[in-house]
Amino acid sequence: MRERLVAPCGMNCNVCAAYLACTHDVRSKGIRMMYCKGCMSKKRPCAFLKQKCKLLRDEEIRFCYMCPTFPCDRLSSIDKLYRTNFRMSEIENLSRIRAEGIKSFLKAERRKWKCHKCGGVISCHNGLCFDCDLETLRRKKRPYRWSRDSRRGQTGNPG
Repeated sequence: MRERLVAPCGMNCNVCAAYLACTHDVRSKGIRMMYCKGCMSKKRPCAFLKQKCKLLRDEEIRFCYMCPTFPCDRLSSIDKLYRTNFRMSEIENLSRIRAEGIKSFLKAERRKWKCHKCGGVISCHNGLCFDCDLETLRRKKRPYRWSRDSRRGQTGNPG
C-alpha cells in the first residue's frame, strides 16, 4: 500500500477496482473495466471534490480533514455512496488518518483488504482479489458491485 495512492477525500486508491484493473492489466485478460492510475497521479482536478474546493485545488491542504468545514456536504455525499455500495467510508478513513497518521492507516488497510487465499489486495468496489479472482470478475455483469458470494468476512467490512 502506497501513501501517494490515498486521495485527499480519504479514498484509498490502493483498493480501487479501476486502479487494480490497471495494475493487473485485466483488459489483456479479456475483462472490460475502466483503468485509473490513482487520484493523486492525475494532473487534473478530482472529479468529485477538487473542482469545487479551493483549498484542494490550490493545494493548500493534503487531506479534507484539514479543512475547517470537514466533512463538507460534497464529501458527505460521496461517503454515503461508498458506505452504501462499497463497504468503506472516506470520512472514517480521514478520521483514522488524522488520529493515527497515514502509516498506521495504511498498515490497517493492508490487513483489512488482504486476500486470505493469496495475499493479494481485495477491491473495495467488488470484494474480489485481482490476483486470484479474475475468473469471477470476468463473469460478473456489474464489475463495480459486491455480490452475495464476495469475501464478506475477509475484509472486516460489514456484510
